[in-house]
Amino acid sequence: MNYKIRFVNPSRNYQMIKDEIDAAYFEVMTKGDLIDRDQLKRFEENLATFVGTKYAVGLNSGYDALHMSLRAAGIGRDDEVIIPAHTFVATASAVVNVGAKPVLVDVGKDFNIASDLIEKAITPKTRGIIPVHLSGYMADMIRIMEIAGGYNLVVIEDACQSLGSTMKNEDSTRLKGAGAWGVTGCWSFYPFKILGGYGDGGAITTNDPDVALFARRMRYNGEDRETGEYHGHGFTCLLDNLQAAFLDVKLRYLPQWIIRRKEIAERYRAELSEIPDLLLPHYNDPRRDHVYQNYTVRSKQGNEFSEYLKTHGIEVLTQFRKPYYKHQALNLEDQGFPETEALSREVCSLPMNVEITDEEVDYVIATVRSFYGK
Repeated sequence: MNYKIRFVNPSRNYQMIKDEIDAAYFEVMTKGDLIDRDQLKRFEENLATFVGTKYAVGLNSGYDALHMSLRAAGIGRDDEVIIPAHTFVATASAVVNVGAKPVLVDVGKDFNIASDLIEKAITPKTRGIIPVHLSGYMADMIRIMEIAGGYNLVVIEDACQSLGSTMKNEDSTRLKGAGAWGVTGCWSFYPFKILGGYGDGGAITTNDPDVALFARRMRYNGEDRETGEYHGHGFTCLLDNLQAAFLDVKLRYLPQWIIRRKEIAERYRAELSEIPDLLLPHYNDPRRDHVYQNYTVRSKQGNEFSEYLKTHGIEVLTQFRKPYYKHQALNLEDQGFPETEALSREVCSLPMNVEITDEEVDYVIATVRSFYGK
């Protein structure tokens, strides 16, 4: 379908920064810097600085970031890892693929894991927690880190949707970014993400030098690239140099792009907040900052609402109508998660990107209001 308003518009975004993206391309191609070269190292340094960690390691995808983090933490067979019931399936798959068992916990009204339910899910086999920061808004990391400390659990942040989001630290003296709390923060640079590449990509951030070294070796088949020594049976999941160069350009723009996303979110709130059947993603917690990777609403009319927008030329996302644990082939334990199942029926993400024009935002608002007879 040819949508009038795209959910994201990569070609338009490219035109906004074309000269710098083209220059990055020609630098890489002219030098022949294709694998594990300076552009990757520069991006890793800049990403770590942006997140607020000592190290960053570029990987092939957000899944690889999760998988590598679990292996670096020594999590494996017969271990249990607590994850939210509402997330992309990769969070669970990474746990399964290291031989561990994902234990699901329901989410709260903000779509993130309900921290008050975590302790009930802890057993003698529990080794870790993977909080997922959905749509640009962090989980309650202060409470999660308290729980993890009390039970000696590893925390791996699935921050793939929330680069740039922050929360005040434990003593409320400063902001601490997503991806800087756990042993690792896991990132995806899939094109729809707030920092999207021109293909897939990912990274971990960490303050642990051993974790960073492990990831650097294991991403390249277990080889130490400086010595040629193999340190185990690794994987092939290195972020390629060209994507790193592109992402480094985009990272420079991210702070101003986050400001633009917040402006769009405020326009949505101003025009849609009086609609009773529409729950907007604005949460009353002054400790946490929303960067609006997605502007995810909950409509009581569910598919009727999202299909109305589509038929009027607006591309929306409805992740995830069927919770991942209900897919029989995944063989996951469904204990009944009422909040996850309610929001799965109602969820709809409106267009949210820095390429969208004010006139297009107005059209989205007018179409939503027309559905509700406003």
